[in-house]
Amino acid sequence: QVQLVESGGGLVQAGGSLRLSCVASGRSFSNVRMGWFRQAPGSEREFVAAISRSGGPTYYADSVKGRFTISRDNAKNTQYLQMNSLKPEDTAVYYCAIRQWDADPYRSESYNYWGQGTQVTVSS
Repeated sequence: QVQLVESGGGLVQAGGSLRLSCVASGRSFSNVRMGWFRQAPGSEREFVAAISRSGGPTYYADSVKGRFTISRDNAKNTQYLQMNSLKPEDTAVYYCAIRQWDADPYRSESYNYWGQGTQVTVSS
């Protein structure tokens, strides 16, 4: 059984930083592609970032490009999302996901397993 557990969310002021972590268990982590999505109240889940099995290439939503960095440590079965220069519009629940196949990394339908999410709130 694959499990993904996110952590690192919280309340931060605009301009601040947070680092989200996602620990995977239940399967070989080094062979899967990973991603982050987010969902704000009243909105659909949207793509944030994705990373390939080896750590590159990476993909970002235009809204976070230059501010967020996705990375992974296969030895720790963990992926990260470093979020800098946070804005109030970044407020959302952030979800970690696994994409087993080489499908479109930007689409949530491409991902097979999801974590429970971690809340990020950015105050103005």
